Amino acid sequence: MYGAADDLKLEIVKAQNLLPDIKANLVSLCNRAYKEDVEALFKAYAASTHVIAYLNSTIVSHALWVTRWLSCDNGPLLRTAFVELVATEPQFEGRGFATLVMQRLATEITDFDLGGLWPNYPEWYARLGWVKWRGPLFIRKAEDLMPTPDDQIMIKSLPKSPPLNLDGSLSAEWREGELW
Repeated sequence: MYGAADDLKLEIVKAQNLLPDIKANLVSLCNRAYKEDVEALFKAYAASTHVIAYLNSTIVSHALWVTRWLSCDNGPLLRTAFVELVATEPQFEGRGFATLVMQRLATEITDFDLGGLWPNYPEWYARLGWVKWRGPLFIRKAEDLMPTPDDQIMIKSLPKSPPLNLDGSLSAEWREGELW
């Protein structure tokens, strides 16, 4: 963990309240971290909430969540905080900034039924309390269920989470862009 974590400022901002220069900085940070252009995802996540980490006045890490509706074993829809675009400036990786961002995010989503994400680094998320969904995954589109066997999803139980069968099916609504 970074020794000067006290110098890190975490800010929670709704997407509609992001100043244009901050949004541009976040897109640039994510582009560098993911080594691809993610600007279209920022547009797709227009109703998101961002956790932004500043070291002094420099944005060093970021994550956001959007509301998704997941269903376990075709049960009731669960209001899920689905985490996207977890990123740290490459020169600041390994200092614990993303861990602090994700810990703060976890405290902000406790009013949801569930937390969810598609992990780039499952072992890292597991250390933060996220659990791999072991059962089959599907995307719901109208009345159809589209299997997504190549995807991997992790969930985080929250105070409102019902008991879950991690070996059962899990589905999410279809969305433009990345399905999961």
